[in-house]
Amino acid sequence: MPSYPGMPYGPAPAWCFPLFEYSMYLLFLFCLAHAIRRGPRDVSYLLGGLVFGLLLELMEVFLGSYTYGRFTIMLGKAPNHDIPLCIGVGWGIIMYTARLFSERLYLSIWACAALDTLLAINIDLSMDIVAYRLHMWHWDWSHTGLNPLTAQWFGIPFGNFVGWQTVVFCYAAFSRLWEKIIVQKHQGVFKYIGVALLALVCSIIVLYTSEEWLFPQLNKIGVRSMERFIGITIILLILLVWHKRKKAILADRIPRVAWWVPAWFHLLFFALLFIMGFYTEQVWMVIAASANLLVGILIHIWPVLFRQRK
Repeated sequence: MPSYPGMPYGPAPAWCFPLFEYSMYLLFLFCLAHAIRRGPRDVSYLLGGLVFGLLLELMEVFLGSYTYGRFTIMLGKAPNHDIPLCIGVGWGIIMYTARLFSERLYLSIWACAALDTLLAINIDLSMDIVAYRLHMWHWDWSHTGLNPLTAQWFGIPFGNFVGWQTVVFCYAAFSRLWEKIIVQKHQGVFKYIGVALLALVCSIIVLYTSEEWLFPQLNKIGVRSMERFIGITIILLILLVWHKRKKAILADRIPRVAWWVPAWFHLLFFALLFIMGFYTEQVWMVIAASANLLVGILIHIWPVLFRQRK
């Protein structure tokens, strides 16, 4: 593993990368088994999310946004233009289980997409600060003069979180919108494949256009990544609060896999924060990680505590 300027941490222990990588594959198998039981819509959404995740990651490494460490299965052109397969798998299972959770609350399309996005961001806010220090993926701060451990969100650019917001919201919203347009008008399994492809293409277009044109224009008028992240988060919360619920939350069970995936991400990286000694850096990072874990727990138990029975 190469050393990075300003980073005091050496290579991660040999077990860290395989633990993360193979747990992604195992969780994907759980999600796929669940999706197969539910039907072609869910299978298409899960696999579409995986393909979308791989495409967007390839786009980002070619644009020079960040680089990846070496996992077992890498796709692309080494050394700086390749990505781990498990990252695309991670995108797929995060977006799939977020949808499983949000659709059980019977929210509007926009509120569901907003909740999916907030659930994904809740995972990433804690995951990135640990994975970055393990050199699973890396942002280069050497040309900025900033401390790579304290710049922006504990060394993570706010633009990364804006990217997460764009990716998850677009895929969640476009999938639901195209389903509403296509599914009721056409027969057969292929309509769900068409929905996934259309959602993927539309989302890639929005992501690329935003990063290559919209965000540079906003930078020129002083609306930088932190302001964009805060502004988009406020908009997502407004969409979630001012929604029109389709029906009351009933006592039907949320699928277990919708809890397993976020629970694994949260607990794995929260544990690694302490196991690897990163918690000694600064108390605010520990407070942020702890608060983020608590928020994740509260969000996922809320439907159980406040659901209405038939």
